[in-house]
Amino acid sequence: MKSLVIAAHPNLSNSVINKMWIDRLHQEKDITVHDLYTEYPDGRINVEREQQLLLEHDRIVFQFPFYWYSSPSLLKEWQDVVLTYGWAYGSEGTKLHGKEFVLAISTGGPEAAYQAGGHNQYSMSELTKPFQATANLTGMRFLPSFTTQGVRFLTDAQIRESAEELVRHLKASY
Repeated sequence: MKSLVIAAHPNLSNSVINKMWIDRLHQEKDITVHDLYTEYPDGRINVEREQQLLLEHDRIVFQFPFYWYSSPSLLKEWQDVVLTYGWAYGSEGTKLHGKEFVLAISTGGPEAAYQAGGHNQYSMSELTKPFQATANLTGMRFLPSFTTQGVRFLTDAQIRESAEELVRHLKASY
């Protein structure tokens, strides 16, 4: 199974965990890492190239830090321009049908903050419903998300272990 990791971090050089994840994923032969902010520093997305990458892979992964209860803006722009009517959805939009879709998300806040009664009042599952709806609309199968939370408080060893857990998660059969 070939996986495409669409990484979106607007300031990767200042990230500890997303940078570690990307570095570790680059070591896997069946995983393609595609960093949107490196690829499109001007924000102008090559739609045809992106659609071709999607066609070439079986599992699509969005990797990002959780910003304001969603993804960074370039990933949202990517969705808006790449997942087009007639290609990704609609009566003729079947290009993604049968592919698998996974989220790989990091949060600065601890897991306890993302649950009913927690600081943010909602669980990660509730907050990621729009991504699940995107998978449904485009005919992809939404797989369990990979999250590492409270990254501000993790040791270097815990960050390295998180990268290994991500690889195992992305290679798992569901």
